[in-house]
Amino acid sequence: MEDEMLSALSDWFWQDWLWFPEGLGWKDLENKGDEVYAKAGDLWVTLPIALCFLLVRQVFERKVAVPLASLLGVREKVRVRAARCPVLENFFSSKAKQPTQVKTSLLSKQTGYTERQVQRWFRRRRNQERPNQLKKFREASWRFTFYLFAFIAGLAALIDKPWLYEMEEMWKGFPKLTLLPSQYWYYMIELGFYMSLLFSVASDVKRKDFKEQIVHHVATITLISFSWCVNYIRAGTLIMLLHDSADYLLESAKMFNYAGWRKACNYIFIIFAVVFIISRLIFFPFWIMYTTWVYPLTIYKPFFGFYFFNGLLLVLLCLHIFWAVLIVRMAIKFLPGNNIVEDERSDKEETDNSEDDDNEDKANGKAAKMKNGPVQNGHSSLNNHHKKE
Repeated sequence: MEDEMLSALSDWFWQDWLWFPEGLGWKDLENKGDEVYAKAGDLWVTLPIALCFLLVRQVFERKVAVPLASLLGVREKVRVRAARCPVLENFFSSKAKQPTQVKTSLLSKQTGYTERQVQRWFRRRRNQERPNQLKKFREASWRFTFYLFAFIAGLAALIDKPWLYEMEEMWKGFPKLTLLPSQYWYYMIELGFYMSLLFSVASDVKRKDFKEQIVHHVATITLISFSWCVNYIRAGTLIMLLHDSADYLLESAKMFNYAGWRKACNYIFIIFAVVFIISRLIFFPFWIMYTTWVYPLTIYKPFFGFYFFNGLLLVLLCLHIFWAVLIVRMAIKFLPGNNIVEDERSDKEETDNSEDDDNEDKANGKAAKMKNGPVQNGHSSLNNHHKKE
């Protein structure tokens, strides 16, 4: 019974009218001699490709990124570890990483610490869980390397294609668009990479836009897979090239930021901001989305696949706007008096004020000693205001 239900659901899901314009269907994508078309079954190869990326990344980060970090002068901040305290550790792990004032007072009574010491312990403990500069640099260098090579490879694959210059060409002959070897590998490698990012998201640096990153990865994987299955390959390659054009600039700016190369970081970030805004907020909506949303209606009647594909593009556009706001906020740091651009998505490390606290305690101690009078020649004078008996 279950097999029959699944079979019926599969037959309904793959109906021609859902995914193709009227009069066209899956039969039009059957291989005929030298004419080879994309098939949904081809996507299984992306799983081993994703696993290969995960393995290559480990080797790259150890053998390339770490020596490069040393060469560029990436420096680690010395972090004071939180002292062992089972009560505070249990609260930190099971309840909250930043207790309220009421909880702080309660924990102070349970541990015998002062409230300031409890706050200091939690501050140090939170800093222990934040990724260090080297980890951030390794991740940025890996993504920079992929995005750069992906952009160059994508540009080489599309440089002689007419739909790179005239967007309407992406629909010429649809859906009977034969598959080229360059398109096959461009798709499989891009999809495999984004799947590897989704697999490693738990161990990667978590930023403030963590949820948006998950949505982006899922939407990108779905978009690439869907465009492959229904032969929107020409549109898909243009979208991937457009995204790769800015991503490697951002990752290189972050690399120089972590290394402390302020001017290089700022200059690269300026270029990235310009490329991002032009490519994601101008070319993407007014060229590509226009060609996928408006132009097809002059050729075909709308169908479910048309709405589904453009819905995914709309999700990406919303994410582009969200990130553009962050980019503008970072760009403000270029105003006079600002020396470096920090990633607005990063969870900033809290300053350990233990030294300041110690200095304050010493100052209070000195104040207590000086209570009876001013200091003269390095010695406190006698108090001359005792009552006479």
